[in-house]
Amino acid sequence: MSVADKLGTGESFGRARGLSARRAAVAAATGGVPTEGVPDPTKLPVEHISPNPDNPRTEFGDLTELGNSLKDHGQKQAVTVMNRDAYVKANPARESELEDGTTHVVVDGSSRLWAAREVGVPELKVMVDDTQGTTEDELLESALVANVHRQDLEPMDEARALQRLLTIHGTQTKLANRLHRSQGWVSQRLALLGLTPELQESLERKDEPVDLLRAVGKKPPEEQQKALDQLKKQKAAEEAEKAERRRARGKQDTKSNDYYAVIDEDDQSQGTSSSGSTHASPESTGSSAGDEPHDGDSATGENEKQTSREREPDVVTVGMMPWGDYRSVHKTMQHWMTPEDYQSLRKAMIAEGDN
Repeated sequence: MSVADKLGTGESFGRARGLSARRAAVAAATGGVPTEGVPDPTKLPVEHISPNPDNPRTEFGDLTELGNSLKDHGQKQAVTVMNRDAYVKANPARESELEDGTTHVVVDGSSRLWAAREVGVPELKVMVDDTQGTTEDELLESALVANVHRQDLEPMDEARALQRLLTIHGTQTKLANRLHRSQGWVSQRLALLGLTPELQESLERKDEPVDLLRAVGKKPPEEQQKALDQLKKQKAAEEAEKAERRRARGKQDTKSNDYYAVIDEDDQSQGTSSSGSTHASPESTGSSAGDEPHDGDSATGENEKQTSREREPDVVTVGMMPWGDYRSVHKTMQHWMTPEDYQSLRKAMIAEGDN
């Protein structure tokens, strides 16, 4: 058995078969389509592939990046196509919308087809699959489902595609099961079709957030703009509240860090005994052991204590500890713990090798 015969037995290659009268006519016109007994190709010239009339996309956007990727790095995934004969047999009403001289119709991969044409890529790898549909509804579903699952589908195109699928499946629940989505997911997206023309245009211009428009799409047309304005105010207030909470947390962290810095600074001017208690030296206090404190010194000391109390946080959490400074961690624990607990912790840490 020849290689061509082996390839022809696979479903993806459409099996080798004789040409239909229509395909023979196309062959005569183009001079480059498969002939009698030759399986469908794994590559096709882009001019032999017709865009799909059932594709839900109304705009493909800028395809330059995709086209350059195809040209520079090659095609990673094959385009799914059907033989033109099979497509027309299942959907004869769409035959006039197919491009003249084409031999296949794209089912999944329209963006790659248009990108290849745009940058001059001469051919595309294809997977020929005539089982994509044998009726008009099946073909429509194949084209729509392939696009609905793509995240870059425009919201209004997605809503229109879902509406067309809904006519096939009958209920939102059945459609949701077919798409492996929730009924709420389907309902929210279909809600866009109930928007006023003005709000639909604002969505297509990306002037309004799609999540808010989905929320007002089921309201009466005369109430939609007012409801949208209210939702926007509510969302702005929520965002402002979140920002305020973030600022408050930042201030609390700064306050705590300032407090730990004061502990460390105070310790630098004091001597530390091996037992963990601190002693002020005459040099650090500026007075001899027999000097009496002056009134001004007493007032200054009280002010410093008051400042320390004002800076001291009510609760110290693990996240507030100055872990980047080993010495400050010990000073913080010493400040907050009783001498007995602190010494017990020190011994335990030393036993674990933390000295």
